[in-house]
Amino acid sequence: MKQITFSRRAALVGAAVLPMLRVGKSQGKAKPVVISSANRNNGGINCCAKAMEIIKGGGDTLDAAVAGVNIVELDPRDSSVGYGGLPNEDGVVELDASCVHGPTRRMGAVGALRGIKTPSKVAKLVMEQTDHMFLVGEGALRFAKAMGFKEEDLLTDEARTQWLIWKKSLRDRQDHNNWGPGLDAPKSEQKKSAELNLNELKREFPHADEGLLLEAMENAVHPPHGTINCITLNEKGEMSAVTTTSGMAWKIPGRVGDSPIIGGGLWLDQDIGGAGSTGRGEENLRICGSHTVVENMRHGMPPKEAILDALKRVARNFNNDMELLAKVGLDFYCVRKDGEYASGSLWGPVNGRGPQFAVCTADSNSRHEQSVYLFEHKKL
Repeated sequence: MKQITFSRRAALVGAAVLPMLRVGKSQGKAKPVVISSANRNNGGINCCAKAMEIIKGGGDTLDAAVAGVNIVELDPRDSSVGYGGLPNEDGVVELDASCVHGPTRRMGAVGALRGIKTPSKVAKLVMEQTDHMFLVGEGALRFAKAMGFKEEDLLTDEARTQWLIWKKSLRDRQDHNNWGPGLDAPKSEQKKSAELNLNELKREFPHADEGLLLEAMENAVHPPHGTINCITLNEKGEMSAVTTTSGMAWKIPGRVGDSPIIGGGLWLDQDIGGAGSTGRGEENLRICGSHTVVENMRHGMPPKEAILDALKRVARNFNNDMELLAKVGLDFYCVRKDGEYASGSLWGPVNGRGPQFAVCTADSNSRHEQSVYLFEHKKL
């Protein structure tokens, strides 16, 4: 039996009376920093390192953020972002991205974009080359192709295998699935198809390794939603941010989460700081999460407290029902204009491993740090 409680940190924050923060023109030079979500295969570490390299070379903060997330967008091993992302229910990969350029206060976004590996680049061009802020679907693709992007099939063999296994997991009320042995198959085979079975999947997908099959079985039951968010700050106090994702696996075609919604999955105010998110976008949109985090900082909360307050609003939307909240995963990332940063998660350690994020400062290598969290699991 598990008991779920507030973390001690969250309880202290809830009782704190926070002073108003005066955020104006920075006094002297800022402390350059880049943070991002952790992601698989050291994706976040590589993202932050690349972005910091560009910042140290005098590059623009948005160019740095985009170059950083491009590493993850182009990595077919990350199934939550860009090329290799898990597809919608039709087996088509649809990508979303947004960006904010702090110095000019400009923004751009794309949603439900198909066939383009790097939606963050397209979002940046929407910002730079149009009088619009958000392009979606076919229009976003036509714009990308007009800008010289090559349309490609983004569904990798690994993602296709996971999609096919998910299809096999679907059942109607009579426990029938068109993606399994037919009614004319031997009864023994029909019985085996009633649920996903690792040995059966090994025979059906002989070229897939066991790790992929186990991951696919888990993802079929609990559709994942990942993303990468990156926020950059240079020594002049200039900031930018990007969020990019393939969205929730097996989503209804056309579904757009929080990632390309400016104010939801991404927000940045050059005078205050920036914030972004990963996780279940629907719940973040219900609190305009990234905007909320930045506004919390405007009113005096340090980054950690600003994030925890936003997460409390998510919990309130469920009336703090822990059984329902246990099904929600949501993380925020935040950088204040003076260089203070933080990341926070709705949930704490699972099997001894706590939530992490990636960070790189001008005087240190890119690394993982621990996130704060709102709720923790305790075994009785």
